Amino acid sequence: MREISLRIMHCALRIFIIASIIFFTSTVNAAELVILHTNDIHGRILKTDDEGKSMGFAEMVAAIKTLKSKNINSLWLDAGDTLHGMPSINVSKGENMLNLLNIAGLDAMTAGNDDFNYGADALVNLTKKSKFDFLDANLVYRSNDKLVFKPYKIYKMPNGLRVGVFGLTTPDTQVKARPSYVRGINFLNPIEIARDMVKELRPKCDVLIALTHLGVDKNSNFNNMRLVNEVDGIDLIIDGHSHSVLPMGLTINKTLIVQTGWHAYNLGKVTITLDDKKITNKKASLLNYEAVSQINPVPDKNISAAISKMQRENSELFGQVVAQNHKFLEGNAFIMRYSETELGDLIADAFRWRSGADFAVINGGAIRSDLPEGDVTKGDIMKIFPFGNQLKVVEISGSTIREMLEHSVSKYPEFFGGFLQVSGIRFIVTTNIPNESRVGDIFINNAPLVDNKIYTMATADFLLEGGDDYDMLKKLSVIGQFGTCEEILTEYLQEIGMKKIDVDRIIINK
Repeated sequence: MREISLRIMHCALRIFIIASIIFFTSTVNAAELVILHTNDIHGRILKTDDEGKSMGFAEMVAAIKTLKSKNINSLWLDAGDTLHGMPSINVSKGENMLNLLNIAGLDAMTAGNDDFNYGADALVNLTKKSKFDFLDANLVYRSNDKLVFKPYKIYKMPNGLRVGVFGLTTPDTQVKARPSYVRGINFLNPIEIARDMVKELRPKCDVLIALTHLGVDKNSNFNNMRLVNEVDGIDLIIDGHSHSVLPMGLTINKTLIVQTGWHAYNLGKVTITLDDKKITNKKASLLNYEAVSQINPVPDKNISAAISKMQRENSELFGQVVAQNHKFLEGNAFIMRYSETELGDLIADAFRWRSGADFAVINGGAIRSDLPEGDVTKGDIMKIFPFGNQLKVVEISGSTIREMLEHSVSKYPEFFGGFLQVSGIRFIVTTNIPNESRVGDIFINNAPLVDNKIYTMATADFLLEGGDDYDMLKKLSVIGQFGTCEEILTEYLQEIGMKKIDVDRIIINK
C-alpha cells in the first residue's frame, strides 16, 4: 500500500513538473508589449484648451500611469512638437512643459520642428534637465558632425523583450522653425539614417520602433510613406508633424504607422503580441477623453498640483487686459492656411499701420488662436502669436512680390503654413492652372504692380529668414525694425481699435 502511494505521489510530482515547464515555457514564449504614444501636444495642458477639445494633461497622465501599472511591459513615447505652443509654456521657454513630462514619467521623446522655436541651443540645454530619453539620430552639429542628441536606446522589458527606439526629425525644420535658430545644425537624410539604424539595431532587438517627427503629408519630401517604402525592418513608427488622426494606424510593408492628431485630443495605444519573441500581431487604437476617463476618472494629483502652481505664477502677467474688441475673429489654424480671413487682414493692417510700409504680409501658420470679443488680455495676444517674431520692413521689387505670391498659393487648396494674409495689396488667383503662373493681376494700394519698381514690405522676420521656403525673401535689404508681433497688434487695438475690415483682398478663381 505504501509503495502504491509513493508511486502515485511520484506520478503526481512528474505531472506537476511537466505542467510547470509547459506553463513557464509558454509564459516566456508568449509576450505582450504596450506602447502608449502622443504627438504634437503643442503645450496644451488644460482640459479647457482648444475650446474643451484637449483632454487635459493631468487626465491623460492618470490614464497612462494606470495602463502602465496594468502592463509593466510598456513604454510611453512622444513624437515631438510638445515643448512649445501655449503662453503658459512659452513664457518659460519650454521648461514648464519639460517639468510636467518629468513628473509624468515619459520614457522617450524626439524633437519636432516647433521644439526649436526657442533656438537649438536652448533646446539642447533644456533637454539636459529631462529625466526621459531625448532621441534623434539625424541631427548633427555643422561645426563637427557630432550628434546633437542620443540617436537611440534599447529598452529591456521585465519580460525580457528588447525594444529598440530611434528618433528622426523632419528636415523641414530648416524652414518651419526660424532658420537662424537651427543654423548650426545639419538635418541628415532621415531615409539613409533609418537604414543605418535598422542595420545596427535589428540584430539586437526583438521590436524596433522609429520615433519620428516626419508625418504622412505628401507635401513633405521626407515623410513616413516614403520611409516605409524605402526602408525594411521597422516594426512600428510612432509619428507626428502632419497632425494626422489614424484611428487604427496604417500598415505598409509590414510596418505599422500611428499618429494621434494633435493638441492632446487623443492618447494612442499600440499592443504588440509576440510568440517566442516573434511578432504575431500589432493592434493600434486611439483613446479619446471619454475612454481615458473610464481608465482613470481622477486626474493625476502631481500633475494637477504642478499646473496649478504654474498658473498662479503666470496669472498676473497673462490676466492683464490690454485692449477692447467688439467682434470675435476666428483664428482657426487650418482656415488661416488656405483662405483670407478677417483676423489675418487685421494683423496685416496692424503691421502696415505700425511700419508705414507700402504693404504687409503675414504667413497663416504664424497665427495660432482666435481674437476674443470684449476684454483682450496679454495671454490672448500671446496665444495668437506664440513665436516671439519681430516685425521688419524690407525693400522688395515688383517681380519678387509676384514670385512670393505665387509661392503663397502654390499648394492651394491644400493647407500651407506659408499662405499669406495681406494688407495694402490685392491679387487674383486662378487655381486650375500650373504653379508659378496662378497669380494674375496684382495691385499695390490700388495701383497695378510694376515689376521693376521697388516697394516697401512689412512682415515677420520668420519669412525674411526663408521660413516656409520663402527663399526669395532671404537677401532683401532690411530698412526698418519694430517690436514683436504681439506688441504691434496690442498697440493697434489700443490706438486704432476694431474698424470695418476690408475683405476680398485675395480673389480665388477655382
